[in-house]
Amino acid sequence: MARIVQLLASPVHRYVGRPADGPLPAPPGELVTEVRLRAELGIVGDRYFGRPAHRQASVTVIAQESLPAGVDLVQVRRNILTTGIAVDELVGSVLVLDSGDGPVSLRVNRPANPCAWMDATVGPGTWRALRRRGGVRCTPLNDGTLRVGPVDVVVEHQGDRDGEDPRFR
Repeated sequence: MARIVQLLASPVHRYVGRPADGPLPAPPGELVTEVRLRAELGIVGDRYFGRPAHRQASVTVIAQESLPAGVDLVQVRRNILTTGIAVDELVGSVLVLDSGDGPVSLRVNRPANPCAWMDATVGPGTWRALRRRGGVRCTPLNDGTLRVGPVDVVVEHQGDRDGEDPRFR
């Protein structure tokens, strides 16, 4: 069964300077049990919410199966940690998640490629190990709420929504 394992909405960008210097400390409360998403803007309260340069990448999703044991969202700086969903295979699709408050549609735009910071926050070799498994960058297509716990999943592929709103293509 698919699940949302963790959710992260961080108001600060912690990766500044050089990876060898380490990230800034995590602010309290960035791991949450629910997040509110706004269409085309991202996660309310997150550092990338509403920023024009990040609208096509305002929500990041990663599969727990891609990560070493014990690694969480604080270390990899993605927003949604799932299990039971092969998110890296969904580029070009719409991922619809419903954790009990109605469906949230995410347009999966591109891979969320790992960076050198992964070696500093997770451990040496992580940057290379997460290539093609670093999650995906998405745009929310509707307002909604996601919660930690079981989640219903629908994947809509190009052409599944013929005749509907072109934002979903």
